[in-house]
Amino acid sequence: MKNSTRLSTRLSVSLSAIILLLSAGCAEVEFRIGTPRGVRGDKAAAENTGMGKIIRLDPRFDDLVPKGAVIEKLAGGFAWSEGPVWLPNEKAVLFSDIPNNRVMRWKDGEGLSIYLRPAGYTGKKARGGETGSNGLLLDPAGNLVLCQHGDRRVSRLRKDWSFEPLATHYDGKRLNSPNDAIFHSNGDLYFTDPPYGLEKRMDDPAKELDFQGVYRLPKGASDPILLTKDVTRPNGIGFSPDEKKLYVASSDTEKAIWMVYDVQGDGSIANGKIFFDSTAWFKEGRPGLPDGLKVDQEGNIFATGPGGVLVFAPDGTHLGTIETGQKTANCGFGDDGSVLYMTADMFFCRIKLNTRGLGF
Repeated sequence: MKNSTRLSTRLSVSLSAIILLLSAGCAEVEFRIGTPRGVRGDKAAAENTGMGKIIRLDPRFDDLVPKGAVIEKLAGGFAWSEGPVWLPNEKAVLFSDIPNNRVMRWKDGEGLSIYLRPAGYTGKKARGGETGSNGLLLDPAGNLVLCQHGDRRVSRLRKDWSFEPLATHYDGKRLNSPNDAIFHSNGDLYFTDPPYGLEKRMDDPAKELDFQGVYRLPKGASDPILLTKDVTRPNGIGFSPDEKKLYVASSDTEKAIWMVYDVQGDGSIANGKIFFDSTAWFKEGRPGLPDGLKVDQEGNIFATGPGGVLVFAPDGTHLGTIETGQKTANCGFGDDGSVLYMTADMFFCRIKLNTRGLGF
């Protein structure tokens, strides 16, 4: 098919279709399918589940993850899945399949389909690395916003399926590869910019910035404001329910931490401190690094990291872990807000909770 071809009909992805698509090459075909379709304590109890296991470290965990909860595997075979976001109008979930440069869609009763391709790299020249979109989110008007690794920008998907760039440069230099983002209630966009979308990452000759930043893009602006460049590999990002705290994950193999900052009245951040340090866990072989994160209505943080999805109380206590058994990249609340969807390497899965995510 030609580059500009769009499929307006629903595309259900069977095993044979997946094989076909994986062999098609990253930027050769464009699809758009709109509406188709912690240290473990001695007393920690490990529960066998459908996929992975649940580790309970604190009684408060039971208020969030019910006894008998099962990690349900919904789909597999992805190159590296990321960025789940719930579409309330469609009652479906979107997530990125980064190396395959596509966004997937999953819905109960319909299963899996391709939603968008290309998703993160729209160039004509073939290239390697993590080309696709990473973090996905909805803007205040319900439009899909994508952190586009390959195109090194944050963009909004227009109604005609074209991309509207929101942030592309800082101080006249191209961004590295925006990774994850979140909107403040005032419409400002906060996002992280590590080097993972660059083909050679830190050593890529196309890298224009000599740091990795956390930024704020004021509502209606095109020039982001640098908040900090002290996080070596900024990744997942999220607000506390009152928006007075900003959490930022750092997927640095030498300093696998989550930072927390005070959000100031002007939108800047201050008083940064380590919220949780999982470096030792990564070095002992637990799969994954601090990556995507989401916050529930009570301020508990569901953060992907070494071992799966680590659940923290607002005071930083590690309450327990939803262990997927895989390097787990991201998570997002969906349905009525009480279902946590997780992207775990080649798998897409979910778990039913007792709590609800922010915005539900």
